[in-house]
Amino acid sequence: MLPPFDGRALVSTWQWQPVWDLLVLLALVLYVAGLRAARRHGQEPVRPWRVGCFVAGLVVLVLSLDSAIGVYAHALFWDHMVQHLLLIMVVPALLVLGHPLSVLVAATRGRTRRRVERVLVSPPVALVTHPIVGLAFYAAVIVATHLTSFMDSMAMHPWLHPTEQALYLVSGYLFLLPVLGREPIRWHPPQLFRIALLLVAMTPDTVVGIVLLQTSHDLFPMMSMHRPDWAPGAVADIQAGGGLMWAAGDGLMMTFAVGLVLVLIAGPERTDILGPWLEGVRRQTLNEDTGTDDDGTEDVDASERMLDAYNRMLGRLHEHER
Repeated sequence: MLPPFDGRALVSTWQWQPVWDLLVLLALVLYVAGLRAARRHGQEPVRPWRVGCFVAGLVVLVLSLDSAIGVYAHALFWDHMVQHLLLIMVVPALLVLGHPLSVLVAATRGRTRRRVERVLVSPPVALVTHPIVGLAFYAAVIVATHLTSFMDSMAMHPWLHPTEQALYLVSGYLFLLPVLGREPIRWHPPQLFRIALLLVAMTPDTVVGIVLLQTSHDLFPMMSMHRPDWAPGAVADIQAGGGLMWAAGDGLMMTFAVGLVLVLIAGPERTDILGPWLEGVRRQTLNEDTGTDDDGTEDVDASERMLDAYNRMLGRLHEHER
């Protein structure tokens, strides 16, 4: 019988997960070995803060699985939701920011490096790392594990819990890889598209969170059988978990979006904002207004001609509105 979930239990309750802990240790060893190999080749593939992000992601992964957060995940639905948010959003975001694929490429040389680069842009990898595929996978995992009988099945079959944890981790990583990362894969969406993806990804969090928050009966009766006597009622517990998913889930997505906006404001390349096709349309429109033939080598944004063209365009819009 688990003791009440309080500050003492949060610090003193641990349950080691041998498979997960071994995978975490292996990931750390490979990442460090990749950094050392890249430095021997005279390369510095990632900045120190990215190394810190990757290590922090592994630390949060261990805490979410081995600490009281993982131990009480079967007994308290709201705690299960905390673990869910850590595994599907916080840990993947930190790992993506660590740029492990960039470290992998920089650690290899010659024919091996070319093979690694070809694999990372190959059709199968391009499919699973496509932004829309990642978004669909992310949404499907959230809905399937919370609005179906999956929770009860997991309570009856404990082996499903590691499967759920792996689904959270993989779906979060594949979704955030092209959104937050700049890895050597095929897809590098423009900044505005990345921000739009994050805003759209708030929809499943919001919908599932509201459904759980507004429930008036126990949605997971088999899971409730593991609830300790000191725990809140089943309905109140589910409602608390729904509120966490709605508020914390959307809050984390907005945090990622604000981070991308700050990166955009910091002065990225114009193609990073609009994308090559929209940038081409923008340049062609401005060149027609200025009567020049810009071949793309000149930075028209830095010229007076660019400013004049914008002013003329705004003037025409104003006259049209009048």
